Amino acid sequence: MGDAVAGTHDADVMLFGRVTYDSFAGAWPERETAGGEDAAFAERLGDVRKIVASRSPMTFSWRNSEQLQGELIDSVKALKQDRTIRRIAISGSVSVVRQLLDTALLDELHLFVHPATAGSGLRLFEDGGPARYLKLTSCRPFETGVVYLTYALDPNPPTGSYEDAKQTLPQD
Repeated sequence: MGDAVAGTHDADVMLFGRVTYDSFAGAWPERETAGGEDAAFAERLGDVRKIVASRSPMTFSWRNSEQLQGELIDSVKALKQDRTIRRIAISGSVSVVRQLLDTALLDELHLFVHPATAGSGLRLFEDGGPARYLKLTSCRPFETGVVYLTYALDPNPPTGSYEDAKQTLPQD
């Protein structure tokens, strides 16, 4: 599972919301310095260019970190058009993910579903939010019970309503 998580961070640019960035910056530099089993991954995170979307001015102590300039959507479009950038990754940062999903700028959505519930917390898909059509492109279960799911935007989502679908199901 560690390899799968590391693969989701294999990028030229990491895009973060402020809260997720603060969490990463508060943990990974120390892990790199400590030299433990995750030090190589921590070093890779430190080396990658990190762009933080925040409306509040920020100062950075973690190397290769910068604040996103301008509007999120315009900036991500520019990053995606930059031929020197092979891959942009996002970890956490739910509000950023939602905005990129809603504007079809997110190419893939990687989810690690754990067999436990927190009972509270931030939800990826908020109540009353817009419909977002996704297509499962891969699924990998781990012995821990965690399931790693990868989705892409579905360019041809199913049509019809829930009531239409119920008509095709057996009625017991």
